[in-house]
Amino acid sequence: MESKDPSSNTSNRISPAAESAINDPSSRRLRVTIGISGWLTTASDVTSPWRILSPASSEPFALRYELEALMNLGNSISAMVSSAAWGYAKSEMIKHTIFAELTAALWPLAILKISRVVDNPFSVAKARSDKAGELLADALVNKAQGERPVVLVGYSLGARVVYSCLMNLAKRKAFGLVESAVLIGTPCPSTTADWRVMRSVVASRLVNVYSENDYVLGFLYRTSSIQYGVAGLQKVEGLPGVENVDVSATVSGHLRYRYLVGAVLKKIGFEGVDLKAVEEEAAALKRMDEEEEERSYVEKAKAQGKSIVKGADGKILFDKDGKPLMEKVWKGGRKEEEGKTEESGEKGKLEMQGKEGKDVHDEEAERLEKEVQEKTQQGLLQGMAQKLHISG
Repeated sequence: MESKDPSSNTSNRISPAAESAINDPSSRRLRVTIGISGWLTTASDVTSPWRILSPASSEPFALRYELEALMNLGNSISAMVSSAAWGYAKSEMIKHTIFAELTAALWPLAILKISRVVDNPFSVAKARSDKAGELLADALVNKAQGERPVVLVGYSLGARVVYSCLMNLAKRKAFGLVESAVLIGTPCPSTTADWRVMRSVVASRLVNVYSENDYVLGFLYRTSSIQYGVAGLQKVEGLPGVENVDVSATVSGHLRYRYLVGAVLKKIGFEGVDLKAVEEEAAALKRMDEEEEERSYVEKAKAQGKSIVKGADGKILFDKDGKPLMEKVWKGGRKEEEGKTEESGEKGKLEMQGKEGKDVHDEEAERLEKEVQEKTQQGLLQGMAQKLHISG
């Protein structure tokens, strides 16, 4: 049996164990649930977020498409939000509402200078997601799922796939195929007209999950038609048939959706959520938050010419006020004086210029682009190695 990978021109053998599981009649359910990831950092991210879907009430699937484009996007977003420029920009952005940033183009200059790291990957992945939505609509119309009702769930560009699929089904007047659809942090318009069209092809629940604190989504979507609103940032107005769920209290950044899919589905009363898997997601999110916090401490210390003090267990040490302990960095056999890098006349020049007189933000953008390319290639190679191991 051959399985065609949509992101490549090569066919891959399915292992006997996987083929047996696919053809096992006991795994069949009366409902099909399709989960769609919005970006990837590893090949396993295609399926990992959807382990929260219990096979007891529906037959869960994860949609795999355009691995390289989604991995490039995931690594680009991760690189951007961990950059010094984003750290500075975020402190400026929170002084305004996300809608003020979008409508008045109030984005800080620092983040605009490294925007090239994410703009092209997002544009490419968004276009591919629209195409994937069309192909998914084709599959549903051709009854790839049989006569069973389908539930669609997606976050970020995965939700964009759902949006594209529903719009295409409506265009083809293909009613009664989709039972419910949950769109989480969606980069698509929030206009009543669009959602009314989507509502026409969804038999039961149509849910829009959004966060007003998602500055990453706002920044990524800034070059699109923002006059039509952004569903992932606001509620859909004037349409009682659409459920709006505000998760601003728990979603402070776009990357958190990857670990909050289960919690979001549980919150809206979605049927067939594996609670144990939701707890594992929460633990993974906590680890991610701790790593992000540690990176921010290290960046702050580095900016002050210091380093973070860690204990024997490798964990950061804190003082009685809860602040991380820092020590001055030794260079050339002497301790640097706090806050002193060069003569005052050269200080501003050093802050704004890096090697060979380049702007420090341009240097950072170049470094991030190289880092993204390396991580994407590494992720693709690991995914190929895993396939070969499974097929062997």
